[in-house]
Amino acid sequence: MKTAGRQRSRAARVPSPQSGWQGCQSTTRRNSLERTAARIGELREANGQGTPDHCRGREGKRVVMTKSELIQHIADLNPHLYHRDVERIVTTIFDEISEALSRGDRVELRGFGAFSVKKREARIGRNPRTGAAVNVSEKHVPFFKTGKQLRERLNGREG
Repeated sequence: MKTAGRQRSRAARVPSPQSGWQGCQSTTRRNSLERTAARIGELREANGQGTPDHCRGREGKRVVMTKSELIQHIADLNPHLYHRDVERIVTTIFDEISEALSRGDRVELRGFGAFSVKKREARIGRNPRTGAAVNVSEKHVPFFKTGKQLRERLNGREG
């Protein structure tokens, strides 16, 4: 008798093709995933070509474009180029910028901006939880300064 009872209770928790997700314990996670999938579908339908709206930049929304989306966008704009060639070009540009910064050089793209490396001196910091003094070592951090044309374009003035 106990074996049959265990099988019934276990079967009630495991989703099946017939029951779908009914009986699954993680309904919050399921609902979140369903809402996310529905939102992605809405974004793709609204745009027409499959590029999500978040790449187009809406008021009040955080704008994100991943490297793969950038590659796809450039490939769409240049149908005479193979996707693998566009990927190689974008990767090479990013690698060259990274290499130049690691050497301590500055990379300037006229009208867009300049990448450089800033040195942060060693200092004594505080652990926010305990308040204890902590030695923070010297470090080098990447820095980007926007160019005049990009700044004007972001502020609504074409330059």
